Amino acid sequence: MSLSRTPKLPHGLDLPAGLVVILGEAAVSYAKDRHRAFRIAHRPHVGATLRPGRETPLWNALAAAIRPYLRRHGEQAKLARLLGLDRQTINAYFKAGSRMPDAERTLQLITWLIAVRKGRPPS
Repeated sequence: MSLSRTPKLPHGLDLPAGLVVILGEAAVSYAKDRHRAFRIAHRPHVGATLRPGRETPLWNALAAAIRPYLRRHGEQAKLARLLGLDRQTINAYFKAGSRMPDAERTLQLITWLIAVRKGRPPS
């Protein structure tokens, strides 16, 4: 089965299927170089917040997938409004690479990416 195609599922399951495809593509790309994906060179203290960088390869892959959709003027502001953030925070996530979202916003970003790829961006 090719991961580049979304499997045919009932209408209500479109977004979860898209989520599976995105996560599957990331998993396949990192499985080829699993030592890089799962070996964290510098382990932070237990409970410490991870910062974007070499230790966050899956976040880096998600951010790289989202960046092309934020190039048009105003797209960062639209996404910021949707997530309840300011545009500067979106810039810090995807341009500066100095911050990462929490788990809930990460899942919202994945859902947003699925919708945008299907041509149905949330407003």
